[in-house]
Amino acid sequence: MNITTNWIHKHFPSARGVASETIEIRNVFTDTRKKTDKGLFVPIRGDRFDGHEFLKDAIEGGAVAALWDQSVEVPGFVPTDFPLFFVDDTIIGLQQLAHIYRKEINPKVIGVTGSNGKTTTKDFIAAVLAPSFETHKTSGNFNNHIGLPLTILSMPATTEVLVLEMGMNHFGEIENLSFIAEPDFAVITNIGESHIEFLGSREGIAQAKSEILAGLREGGTLLLDGDEPLLAPLHTREGVLSCGFDQKNKYVLSDIQMSGASTSFAINENESYTIHLLGKHNVKNASFAIKIGSLLGMDPSDIQKGLNEMTLTGMRFELIEGKNGAHIVNDAYNASPTSMRASIEVIKELNQYSRKILILGDIFELGAQSEEMHRSVAKAIDSSVDVLITVGDASSVIAEEVRSHHKDVDTYSFSSKEEAAALVQPMLQEGTIVLLKASRLMAFESFVEEFTE
Repeated sequence: MNITTNWIHKHFPSARGVASETIEIRNVFTDTRKKTDKGLFVPIRGDRFDGHEFLKDAIEGGAVAALWDQSVEVPGFVPTDFPLFFVDDTIIGLQQLAHIYRKEINPKVIGVTGSNGKTTTKDFIAAVLAPSFETHKTSGNFNNHIGLPLTILSMPATTEVLVLEMGMNHFGEIENLSFIAEPDFAVITNIGESHIEFLGSREGIAQAKSEILAGLREGGTLLLDGDEPLLAPLHTREGVLSCGFDQKNKYVLSDIQMSGASTSFAINENESYTIHLLGKHNVKNASFAIKIGSLLGMDPSDIQKGLNEMTLTGMRFELIEGKNGAHIVNDAYNASPTSMRASIEVIKELNQYSRKILILGDIFELGAQSEEMHRSVAKAIDSSVDVLITVGDASSVIAEEVRSHHKDVDTYSFSSKEEAAALVQPMLQEGTIVLLKASRLMAFESFVEEFTE
């Protein structure tokens, strides 16, 4: 980080205290529960709280300066020399500060959005590029209108490549993030059903994800899921590269082989790579990283080295050793119908396991289409699955659908995770694999504790 109060003052001249002095800022923060060292506090106003009320905690916790909504009275306890920078809106002020800092450091910026796989793709891109470039990436789920600016402001001044995940719930949010970040490369991983409750349809989701183009720099490159018909209108734009399994794509993915916990594949039949993750969907996620590496001048051997060093953000198709030699796939970070079907397809292809158990939970934010979308998951389930267990009201229709079409699949519906865990415990043995998949609020990671030593 390369920020001082004097630097902030140049861009936010309305201030009090010793704002024009050169006081080092080592981090920017919004959460006063975490201690900091020489931090810039940004108080956020929410529906149920106002961060301005926690300025004292911020100062005691290590803040040396703060942004401040000019409509809020400054408390009497604030030292007269403490730098406050007055803005009309602290969130907008945070975003403006991040945009200025991004332009000053001027790394190559890669923005990643999509209904599913954006975190995995972000991790792939960072892993591939890190051996060749000083790389900084979104941590955890800091991918919204507050998290993305904080990620930008946390990058070291020596950063050469910045990889930013961009999430959203509503129209206009990705557009705003794109303007803040000004990406040189944009990635749309796919179009699923996440947030369809707010966006109305998959067409609406495609429109919202395409907003990433709003801030794309002149001459920038868009990489996208070339197998998705809803993204077809973007193919005619200059600088668009498509990745996918269909032969019409610029980069065609083929010869996919899964072995152990790895997947090997080819790109345009002349480049071969291996990733230490399972599944065709992860092959596509990796292909975006590989092609960005190529565009930045990396050779295939260095790209493969980066893939080998990939560290996956937690609860995304993690293969874990369970009790009695069983294996657990913890894919519980989140879910949509598309990602749930993709995970099921991977499990079905793992022929080294003699028993395959699916534990599926409710998918949220599907609105009026919830029942239809949950039923669509059942299309991926056939007699190659031994046991299906659903947990929750909404997901029970998956079980209902499977019972009516595949009577050879042992199917159960439970209202609680405890009931499901009790049923599965005796089934945990060598040759068994268990998939855990549900929306984040279902907290399916609790099964991992139950099913591991």
